[in-house]
Amino acid sequence: MKKLSRKFIDTLRVHVKGGSGGLGFPRLGGVGGKGGDVYVEACKEYTLKKTLNAKPGKRWIAASGGNSSKFLILGKGAEDLTIPVPVGTSIKLDQQKLLGDVNCVGDKVLVARGGAGGSPVNQYNGQKGQAWDLQLELKLLADVGLVGFPNAGKSTLLRAISRAKPKIASYPFTTLQPNIAMAEFEDGRQISIADLPGLIEGAWANVGMGHKFLRHVERTKLLLFVVDINGFQLGPKHPYRTAVENIILLNKELEIYSPDLLDKPALLMINKMDCLNAEDNLKKLLKDLSQMKELCMNFPEEFRPLELVNFDDVIPCSARENRASVNCLKQRLRELLDFYGDQERNQATVVATAKEKVKKQLCESSNRLT
Repeated sequence: MKKLSRKFIDTLRVHVKGGSGGLGFPRLGGVGGKGGDVYVEACKEYTLKKTLNAKPGKRWIAASGGNSSKFLILGKGAEDLTIPVPVGTSIKLDQQKLLGDVNCVGDKVLVARGGAGGSPVNQYNGQKGQAWDLQLELKLLADVGLVGFPNAGKSTLLRAISRAKPKIASYPFTTLQPNIAMAEFEDGRQISIADLPGLIEGAWANVGMGHKFLRHVERTKLLLFVVDINGFQLGPKHPYRTAVENIILLNKELEIYSPDLLDKPALLMINKMDCLNAEDNLKKLLKDLSQMKELCMNFPEEFRPLELVNFDDVIPCSARENRASVNCLKQRLRELLDFYGDQERNQATVVATAKEKVKKQLCESSNRLT
């Protein structure tokens, strides 16, 4: 695991400190320069690994302000220090309080202020800058997030739907780090798809890879559940789960981690339809999906979802053998993303119009009063 963690880093703990203010010059009333501030900024095509390599000691300390002197009454202020991070990084104080997110190239968050320079207010002693321990957490930004148990065929699908070449094998946990690939259409449209390591029962409690990768589905626009029509069994010591039971358990894992995930648009892909008896199993699965609430009652309470995912569509597919089914899925993803994108834009327009109307009414009322 140590070797893998060096390949992909999605969390990084760093120490930041604003620069100290410069000393004042009491005899002439000189004021010291302000210490540099520390910012976190999103940079194009950057990774947290590059952030770590830039400062292996993980300490980012801004320069101190210049001292005042008889030759320079006003001490020179120090330059600010910028920590480059990838787009989609959250900055947390003490691993809990969110200071901000940088979701677009150029977004900046002030994380430590530099100290004030020495002046009559502070007896000409430069003040220390703020110092904190921060947690930088990368949450991948993608249009679609693949969710499923190990060996459901997510990596096979990613290879079939894009030009990505993830490792594929017939054993669980082939994917050990997130992959993002681009699905391209003939008209030039592109859809980004994030393939995450397979979840296992108890991922919400950090069993397996747990929260380490569940966080990456938070910023996707649409969830694509990938389920093996044959069901799944992690190992001899684990129970066999049918396809519908896998759907229920995936639902529960997401719900416990963050109930908001269940509000995301979702599509269900039934994979490996090239297997024997797949059509018969599909008919049973579709019947079971119409009785999900009743089936949930067969699970122990800790595995029973309080709210069920509302799938926009159910698409049978063979990612390995049937190119036509992959193209059908690809087109459906585009249609849903466009549909929900239009809804979001229309809602934003309505809100903006309402705000402008209220603002206009307030101005008119203010004018009448004056």
